Amino acid sequence: MLRKQNKNDARQKRHLRVRKNIIGTAERPRLNVFRSLNHIYAQIINDETGTTLVSASTMDKEVGQAVNYGGNVEAAKAVGAAVAKRALGQGIKQVVFDRGGYIYHGRIAALAEAAREAGLEF
Repeated sequence: MLRKQNKNDARQKRHLRVRKNIIGTAERPRLNVFRSLNHIYAQIINDETGTTLVSASTMDKEVGQAVNYGGNVEAAKAVGAAVAKRALGQGIKQVVFDRGGYIYHGRIAALAEAAREAGLEF
């Protein structure tokens, strides 16, 4: 029985297609973004060791208190600034951006721009 493909299945296929070429190294880790209806999450990952170096989300206390709702552009900007601040604190200046199969628009673009403004290079 064939199953109808939904939006998330299509996004995951796009993400896997992009992930064949985007690899986070120790010198230039990967900034991964995940978006849900109510929250947005960002992680900086070293794919060579399979470890998450830095993370931020609207579920964090400091970010969650700054925003009322985690599923809008303002929340994405707050998460982008927070992840960049934490990364710079660990000495990470350059990253490779992994949009997670989402189009570069809205919350994804806002998070990326806020991270750039806070000092990350990608």
